Amino acid sequence: MYTLKTSAAFDSAHFLAGYNGKCANLHGHHWVIEAEAGQELLQSSGEKRGMVIDFGDLKQIVRKLADQYDHALIYEQGSLRETTIAALEDEGFRLIEVPYRPTAENFARSFFVHLKEQGLPVLRVTVYETPDNCASYEV
Repeated sequence: MYTLKTSAAFDSAHFLAGYNGKCANLHGHHWVIEAEAGQELLQSSGEKRGMVIDFGDLKQIVRKLADQYDHALIYEQGSLRETTIAALEDEGFRLIEVPYRPTAENFARSFFVHLKEQGLPVLRVTVYETPDNCASYEV
C-alpha cells in the first residue's frame, strides 16, 4: 500500500453544548487536519505516472477544506438560541452550523467523508485540537 500524508490548519472557536466541564464554554483551538491517502497501485500512465495522486492536488483540497472553517464560530445545530445567532450575525461574526457536536472525533469523520466525496483515495483523517490531542477516522 502506497500512502501520502498532508496537513492544513485552521483557527476557530466552538463549545460543547450539554457538556459538564470547561469545554461547555466558548473557546478556541488551532485545529490541524491531517489527511492520509493511498492505493495499492501507483498510476501507470500519463503525467501522474508513478504517483498515488499529485501532492499538489491533495494539499489544495485539504487546504481549501481547512480554509472553510478558519476564523469562525462552529456550533452544533440547535445549541444556540435564534436570538443569539441573530445577534452574532448582526455583529458580523462568521458562524458555521454543523449537524453534529463539534468534537475532534466528529470533525475527523466529517472531513473524511468530504475528502472521499472530492474523489480522493482517503484512508484516514486525523484532527488535532491541540498539539497533544487528536482523533482519527478511517474505514
